[in-house]
Amino acid sequence: MQKKYLAVAVASLLAAISTGAQAGFSTFTPLAASAGPSATPATPVTLSSTSFKQTTIADRATQNAQAPGSNSGSWDMITANETGPNAGRYLFMPFETGTGGVQRIDLRDPNYNTRTVTIVAPGTSGFVSGDASRWTPWGSYLTAEESWGAGSTKGRLFEITNATTAGANGGTFVQRSIVPRVSHEGLAFDAAKSMYFVDELNGGSVYKFVSANPNASTGDEYFAKGQTFALKVGTGGQFEGNNGPAITGSATWVAITDAFGKAIAGVSSLLNDGTIDGRATADHASVQATGFNRPEDLEIQTLGNGSQLLYFTTTDSDNNANTADGRSRVYTYNMNTGEVCLFADSSTIDLATGLAVGGGLRNADNLAIDAKGNIYIIEDRDGGVDDDIWFARDLNLDGDLLDAGEGLARWASNGTPGSEFTGLYFDKFNPNVAYVNIQHPADGVDRTLMINAVPEPASYGLLLAGLGLLGAVTRRRKQQ
Repeated sequence: MQKKYLAVAVASLLAAISTGAQAGFSTFTPLAASAGPSATPATPVTLSSTSFKQTTIADRATQNAQAPGSNSGSWDMITANETGPNAGRYLFMPFETGTGGVQRIDLRDPNYNTRTVTIVAPGTSGFVSGDASRWTPWGSYLTAEESWGAGSTKGRLFEITNATTAGANGGTFVQRSIVPRVSHEGLAFDAAKSMYFVDELNGGSVYKFVSANPNASTGDEYFAKGQTFALKVGTGGQFEGNNGPAITGSATWVAITDAFGKAIAGVSSLLNDGTIDGRATADHASVQATGFNRPEDLEIQTLGNGSQLLYFTTTDSDNNANTADGRSRVYTYNMNTGEVCLFADSSTIDLATGLAVGGGLRNADNLAIDAKGNIYIIEDRDGGVDDDIWFARDLNLDGDLLDAGEGLARWASNGTPGSEFTGLYFDKFNPNVAYVNIQHPADGVDRTLMINAVPEPASYGLLLAGLGLLGAVTRRRKQQ
């Protein structure tokens, strides 16, 4: 019995220590306004808690000093190797430039000058405007081109099959042409391993690719055969526009390819190389997918009941074409009910003031989700002026911000002139670590920042008290 009591005591202690030592990113005091320009480029972010600390872990100037011409800049979305050997060791991000590429940061390399390497050289395969960044269920890295237009040769999805092992410029860069071409940004996988993506256009659609082999162990297998669908809300054919209401209601997925990923006769629009134009096909009279106003990023949240919500931003959406009182929306799509709902917009409560956030929220671009399932909204605005990250306080994680005490809170503000935040990413193996990029600053020096949520002194006190309790229990057992 004594062993049993000791085991229970130890388990309780460990749980208490774990809870107490996790500062968490959701405990902070909302910033009342955007911060002005920062005097220190290496630590340019105004954070909402003194428990949050920032550190530059990579910068473009250093990369080009180590390997001239290797880094074209405009660092975009971030992900990590979330599975496989050395999971969580590396960060990956593309270059959103006319000569796009991909770089990798080794988080275990203490040498600042060597931890970052370009694994896909700028301009490889004509790659431009790299934006998307997602780790796959089978253990590889995906990115894609934001650049796209009628008759364009871009809008492609690429996989790096050796992302963790590639040397400088040694990434195996494979186009996955079964996925229709669009202006890519966000990518996300649901629990069934279907892949969601968007077309970043004023009138762009939301898409889903369903592989015939969702449990594939390689990209060759996953992308060998599958079907792409476009999201249709209600009767479809709507355009959110710069002066239109939110588009909500029951939604369906309409096929824009056949089950093999091939064109549907009379529906799918083909490009000169035989690939499918996802934009034109989504607009076909027999499809009539819903057109949102510049959908950009995607994130998936799993609720307590196991159902999943797909969040997506529409950066240029607006009720009245007046950006001064707010622009952009965040929507949810419930994978169980098939309902599209409004999550946040200019009418959402600002928790710093108790009033509608109004013009404080504009150009919602990226999304991120932390270890507790909280959603963060990252703005595409002017660093040093009004470029912020907003925390969505959804207390009961029900996919709305309508309950008492819920709303938006300004979590961080970017002080680097000419830049924007990109790629906020929360470490999947440490709930108190996040990463974010400072993209296209006026000085040309893109940066990756690590943000730590440092436990408060009280947490350390709890740890010490717990250790003392454990010692007392052990001594008593020995005496008995």
